Amino acid sequence: MKARFIFNPHSGSNRRNPHLRDRAKEFIAEHGWDAAVVATERPRHATELARRAVDEGCTLVVAIGGDGTMNEVASALVDTPTCFGLIPCGSGNGLGRHLGIRRPGRGAFRTLLEGRPLAIDTGMVNHDPFFCVAGTGFEALIASRFATLTSRGFSGYLRTSAAAWRAYPPERYLLHHPAGRDRVEAFTLAISNSSQYGNNAFIAPGASVEDGLLNLTAVPHVGLHNAVPLLWRLFSGSLYRTASVQRWQGGQFVIERERPGWIHTDGEPRAEVSRLEITVRPRSLRIMVPVEGTDAPR
Repeated sequence: MKARFIFNPHSGSNRRNPHLRDRAKEFIAEHGWDAAVVATERPRHATELARRAVDEGCTLVVAIGGDGTMNEVASALVDTPTCFGLIPCGSGNGLGRHLGIRRPGRGAFRTLLEGRPLAIDTGMVNHDPFFCVAGTGFEALIASRFATLTSRGFSGYLRTSAAAWRAYPPERYLLHHPAGRDRVEAFTLAISNSSQYGNNAFIAPGASVEDGLLNLTAVPHVGLHNAVPLLWRLFSGSLYRTASVQRWQGGQFVIERERPGWIHTDGEPRAEVSRLEITVRPRSLRIMVPVEGTDAPR
């Protein structure tokens, strides 16, 4: 097996426990693979390293990091014969949770040996790929602020969100979707390939990464009267039972807003824009999943 392991020393638990780099080297030696472990040095470096691995004939490229590292590595493997491996160790691990890929120490490395390749869809927003969730509105604003924190994790995300949510007004959007178009006022808009953001926060319960479709979810104003019920439904996988939450499904969307605002892909802020063009590339990425791993039940 010719493989490349891409280790992000700043992702989630890697910052506190850099031993995973050594664990990867031990794994390579134990199984006699023609492989190496390389570390990222700057934003988007993982994409460069993954492209180089593809050019050098690697049949498997493994990301050791969080959702941002996952996105950077997987982006370089779309529409290539190279398979993607994931050792999820970030603060959210949305794609890993959706696909049943365990964390290090609980079977993540074993999946690289005993798992099966699964072809999944790639979402595109203004030419930036995503594999879990992209979005605009409040969630993208928080992604832009979260990216600047020196100490991240789920608790840091909650603190950042709590500090901003009461001052953030809903915005008006014009949505073009397969059935026509709608004008909506939303607190946040999520475009989902998988069922969740991460941390088992199910923004699109029932979503599949294999169906060639994306799920667009519009969440209404979140105030004191509905914040707790909405959060409960988000984490219980029942968000769509809220009448004020709207959902569309399709392979292509256009979102227009009155003024530029942040967008994010898999939790990473990208740009401030007023128009989002969203498409899907069906089954364009092969990823190693546990043999029993399928789409999440919710």
